[in-house]
Amino acid sequence: KKPVKRMLGHQQPVTHLSFSPDGRYLASASFDKKVKLWCGKTGNFLATLTGHVGHVYQVCWAPDSRLIASASKDSTLKVWEARNPKKPKTTLSGHFDAIYALDWSPNGTLIASGGKD
Repeated sequence: KKPVKRMLGHQQPVTHLSFSPDGRYLASASFDKKVKLWCGKTGNFLATLTGHVGHVYQVCWAPDSRLIASASKDSTLKVWEARNPKKPKTTLSGHFDAIYALDWSPNGTLIASGGKD
């Protein structure tokens, strides 16, 4: 089979990919400390989410596809708005070491994270 589209942009390895629940977006996390948003239908680049100062290990979409969370080596979890991704909506800093995993509750009111600590 032939690839549908080659999506270039990260400067270091990609660690995680996640489609939004509505299929409109694809998010990619990378060792380059960035999250990138892509069109879920065409694969076209949409935005770069910057703010982490360490590798980004995982991304996770809220159930309504409006928010995306990112987990990083810098011990922070950042929440971004998909339609306005210029800066994080919220930064959560309760961890003492790298965050490797996260997930939203089914109703989108809570987010859980797990890490090295």
